[in-house]
Amino acid sequence: MFRSYLKTAARAISHHLRYTFLNAFGLALSIAACLIIFLIVRNELSYDSFHQKADRTYRVTFNELDYNPSVSMAVTPAIRNDFPELPLVSQYWYREKGLMKVGNTRYNQKGYAFADGDFFRVFDFSWLSGDPRNALSGPNEVVLTRSTAQKYFGDKDPIGQLINLDNKFDLKVIGVINDVPSNSSLAFSMLVSFETVKKLVLTDNAFFRIMGGNTFVVLPENYTIEQLQRKMPGFIAKNWGADISKTTRLILQPLKDIHFDQRYISSPGNTTTSKTTYWGLAAIALFIIITACINFINMATVQAIRRARETGVRKVLGAYRGQLVLQFLSETAVLVLISVILGFVSALLLLPLVATWMDLSIPVSQLLQPVVLGVLAAITVTVILLAGLYPAFVQAAFNPTNALKANTSISFKGLGLRKVLVSAQFGISQVLIAGTLIVGYQMDFLKNKDLGFNKEAVISIPLPDETKREVMREQLASNPGIQQMSFGSGDPVSNNAFAPFTCPDAGITKNDVTEIKFIDEQYLPMFDIKILAGENVHRQREGDTVRQVVVNETLMHKIHIQDPQQAIGKRFNLNSNTCLITGVVRDFQSESRYKQRRPCVLINEPDAFGAVNIRIQPTDMGKTITAIDKVWSAIFTDNQFAYRFLDDRIADMYKQEQKIYTAFRIFSFLAILIGCFGLYGLVAYAAVQRTKEMSIRKVLGATVWSIVGLFAKEFIILIIVAFCIAGPLTYYVMQRWLENFAYQTHIGGGIFLAAIILSIVIAAITIAYQAIKAGLVNPAKNLR
Repeated sequence: MFRSYLKTAARAISHHLRYTFLNAFGLALSIAACLIIFLIVRNELSYDSFHQKADRTYRVTFNELDYNPSVSMAVTPAIRNDFPELPLVSQYWYREKGLMKVGNTRYNQKGYAFADGDFFRVFDFSWLSGDPRNALSGPNEVVLTRSTAQKYFGDKDPIGQLINLDNKFDLKVIGVINDVPSNSSLAFSMLVSFETVKKLVLTDNAFFRIMGGNTFVVLPENYTIEQLQRKMPGFIAKNWGADISKTTRLILQPLKDIHFDQRYISSPGNTTTSKTTYWGLAAIALFIIITACINFINMATVQAIRRARETGVRKVLGAYRGQLVLQFLSETAVLVLISVILGFVSALLLLPLVATWMDLSIPVSQLLQPVVLGVLAAITVTVILLAGLYPAFVQAAFNPTNALKANTSISFKGLGLRKVLVSAQFGISQVLIAGTLIVGYQMDFLKNKDLGFNKEAVISIPLPDETKREVMREQLASNPGIQQMSFGSGDPVSNNAFAPFTCPDAGITKNDVTEIKFIDEQYLPMFDIKILAGENVHRQREGDTVRQVVVNETLMHKIHIQDPQQAIGKRFNLNSNTCLITGVVRDFQSESRYKQRRPCVLINEPDAFGAVNIRIQPTDMGKTITAIDKVWSAIFTDNQFAYRFLDDRIADMYKQEQKIYTAFRIFSFLAILIGCFGLYGLVAYAAVQRTKEMSIRKVLGATVWSIVGLFAKEFIILIIVAFCIAGPLTYYVMQRWLENFAYQTHIGGGIFLAAIILSIVIAAITIAYQAIKAGLVNPAKNLR
């Protein structure tokens, strides 16, 4: 019996190749998309889960008025001393860049870190060579990732080789590990033993001396995080004083939450994102598979009508309803299995391309993992049941007498199941179109709107020795390719200095937090940061005990002043130093728009200038940068020239969001494309149902376009019904998503108007093809 079902299924598929192709192609696309989305979502939501102790590992973070992922370097040894019950405590210090010298070749290495001997006992990274048991326990040791080892030494064995760091430390390579997985919060290219710099950074025991280091602890078995958290105030009081313990906290943040916790100040080497975003991507996968099932149901129903006589003959010859259901369900199963195979192969081929577009590292081998194959099996069974049962029951329910008389009409009037399905399909398309537009507008808003400064054609170059900056200024001044130049601690989005401030005159007696930027007189004019009142920054006069500073609007409002003119001459305390406000500037964005603009103090302090910012002429940029390189390299002979465009730095702040936007565009387009296949099937169904009606209309003088309008009318009504549900739903969901940002784009009516117009256009194109085809058929042929 089962063999007979398969033979019948194969015959039906071969006799209706167009129907088979559309169904198989749509299902294959949807299955490939679902598999790829599953891998993306699993990769992103499983951040740091590959470490065996991940569930018991926590990062010690600092909280006073803000959430800081870093703590004083003195916290780690104090925790080791005061909490002997903790089996592992590790110190980790990430550095954005460093100068490496291998032999006579210099490299500007991005993203390396210092770590202590407990690091590889806390975290599990795959070792290729070396001994992890005692790694990084001694000074001047370094562990390389595979790509870094290949970059420095090629095919040569790196173990035992020497690398010079920042012209200060000669490091010995003691191990090589695999490249850090893309779903790791700790992203580094090499690890240097913390013992190498321990004496330099642990110069005092100050609690507020935060330099960007991280402390990680592992809890023992059967020891709760609440037990340790309760002991933290006493720990602070013992080591740094009872007063500090009343105003500050050390919060233990789960390792698995680091990538998703957006409360914290941005930390180098780790960008955060909301889990909601990835659940939204998973929802697209669900929409895609639902759309594919709707397609299958609609197109299989068309096929059922066409095979009504076959069903009538089978019933007359004694076939039971259950047998007919099994027969048609087996046909569905065969077609779904073909689609699954095609979809799996498509996923294998497309995954590297999608991973490249989204800047992800997901190996193709993950598609062969048991959990992925299990998901594929679940999708297969679900699609067979969802897409196959209804058409099978429709076919099995035909009255044999009517079927043999070719009276195969099944009414399409009223809100029947097929109309509900097509409305759902239109609704899904409108949700995806509107959602993708809103995400796109938000991304554009984040990167380009109202930064408060001019970011165009600006490069930032680090200064290894600030005493030589005037020499550099003089030598670059005559370069015609340079428009403007300024020195400072960094560009406007470099935020690496924070300090507590109070203003007793304004009633602020408890510490608040402000950002500090060290800049010269050219900084504000170069970046077009508007001075609202007072004057530009200027150098401190020798002997002055009061610092003259410029502040932003946010700090001005913090001290309860609304008019910039009234802020001039006001005083506040910064890190126990008295500051006098001599100028107020317009607010500018120094962090991601996930966060509100914070207070900022601008100070002219040349000893803190660590970078030069240069605005170059848009024409012949390459020639200008080469000339800057020549001057820079002649001045800093022991260093490697490196620069970065401000545009690129800003783009990095929204790297995660850009990934998601790329995914939304790709998979939304696929969902809409798959929906078009289903719409084609439904129009084909309507054409089959109304063949004689159209022929009579043509005989009575109806034109082809009037017949197209006849078809379109019903579907436009369905589009409007779908929009009445999809519009409010999309607005609610996307408004919730926008709440993750401190600054948001406005969801205007134009977005939803565009969604419904695009839905109508897509439907019109799909309907027009099938309707014109039906309208051009000779009416005499149909009426016979």
